[in-house]
Amino acid sequence: MNLLRQSIAAFFLTLSLGLAPQAVLAQQASAPEATAEAAAPALAAAPAAATSTEVVDNPYGLKALWAQGDIVAKSTLIILVLMSAGSWYILFSKLFESFKLSGEAKSARGTFFKSASLQDGLAKLKKDGAFRFIAETAIEAGEHHEGALTENIDRNTWVGMSVQRSVEEVQSRLQDGLAFLGTVGSTAPFIGLFGTVWGILNALTAIGIAGQASIDKVAGPVGESLLMTAIGLAVAVPAVLGYNWLVRRNKVTMDAVRGFAADVHGVLMGARKGR
Repeated sequence: MNLLRQSIAAFFLTLSLGLAPQAVLAQQASAPEATAEAAAPALAAAPAAATSTEVVDNPYGLKALWAQGDIVAKSTLIILVLMSAGSWYILFSKLFESFKLSGEAKSARGTFFKSASLQDGLAKLKKDGAFRFIAETAIEAGEHHEGALTENIDRNTWVGMSVQRSVEEVQSRLQDGLAFLGTVGSTAPFIGLFGTVWGILNALTAIGIAGQASIDKVAGPVGESLLMTAIGLAVAVPAVLGYNWLVRRNKVTMDAVRGFAADVHGVLMGARKGR
């Protein structure tokens, strides 16, 4: 009996020792699965947290400058905006006018002086155009040279004076607006600088009253004030460049106008008089 009991105890001991490693392995295998299941929600939430960025409004931008500025700062900013709008309007309108006048010059060269008479050539010019205005003035001066005072001027000088006056009128119309561009280009930086000085003065006054001179209290208002200088430069630079460009282009265009006027004057004073 004792031998039987010892055999049964040895059998159960052997069985328990054989099943123990399998239980440990089962626990080790189930542990990563539980860890992976626990980490899955965290990994799923990580991209959402990475993609969601908080949008913070700039407290020291142009919007803040307008909201916190007084009547002087707002008036300065409005003046700069109006100057910029006027500069761009003049730049595009005068450039369009210059291109149109250049086209009329090419058309006049190809049609007017190839006509059989002055009246036929006049009819081929564009109505309300600068070249037709010059030709009509020259023809009228050549056909109407009467009067007690104008008789003292010879016909050649009279026609030449009339043509010159018409050319100067065309030049005056072509240069309209250039004075505004020059004024904006020379004064806009100083207006922006005035806005900067005024803004810094108000900022330093507010900081002195508050009694806080830390960098976050100084950098914001001073940075807003410096925007005025930047805006002034942004208004002045296109005005100066546009002014120089239009002056150069108007010079080339007026050379064509003066050449046409001189040729018309020569035709009127020639031996052959077109009718």
